[in-house]
Amino acid sequence: MGVYCSNRDLWTESLVADADDPNSSHDFGKDVIPKLIEKKRVYSYDFRDENKKEAKYWRDIGTIEAFYEANMDLVSVLPVFNLYDSDWPIRTYQRQYPPAKFVFAQEGRRMGIAIDSTVSMGCIISGGRVTNSILSPDVRINSYSEVESSILFSHVNIGRYARIRRAIIDRHVHIPERTEIGFDLEEDRKKYHVSESGIVVVVPEQRMFEEP
Repeated sequence: MGVYCSNRDLWTESLVADADDPNSSHDFGKDVIPKLIEKKRVYSYDFRDENKKEAKYWRDIGTIEAFYEANMDLVSVLPVFNLYDSDWPIRTYQRQYPPAKFVFAQEGRRMGIAIDSTVSMGCIISGGRVTNSILSPDVRINSYSEVESSILFSHVNIGRYARIRRAIIDRHVHIPERTEIGFDLEEDRKKYHVSESGIVVVVPEQRMFEEP
């Protein structure tokens, strides 16, 4: 969250001055805004619910860890940021996809199931298991695969027998069969970006392809 209103000339002047400052870290919140406060009239809006008399949900997601934790907030039993709060609706554009579908209910590992997770429209959980995860629209989880504590962006395909843990997987990434991510961080670092706390980030430029 961060909404700033001003005229274009002021932003241009401020950003150019910050770019020319060798002592600046070029961070909007740490450098640009504080300098404006020193020289200009700056006003802030206290982001509070006037009816409930409490501060509303706010997170700074400037790091991978912060982004990850903000998403994990959504799957808790009683989330601070509740997507289902009718008094504070989320108004945004949503593409038209069919409902999420869960298929195969065989005893053992081949069971399409999602627990403590949010599963978006268009997703198909086809005999795989999802726990404590965020699935964006049009994600497919194939048979015998396991996804745990992860964030999957749109159009991700998880191949059979794959095991994914504490990962962020970008759009249009196909994870081949029997791939393991998040279990051996030293091996993961050879292929992907791994954050300080061990979150594995998979992006299309690092996409893996199935062997013929």
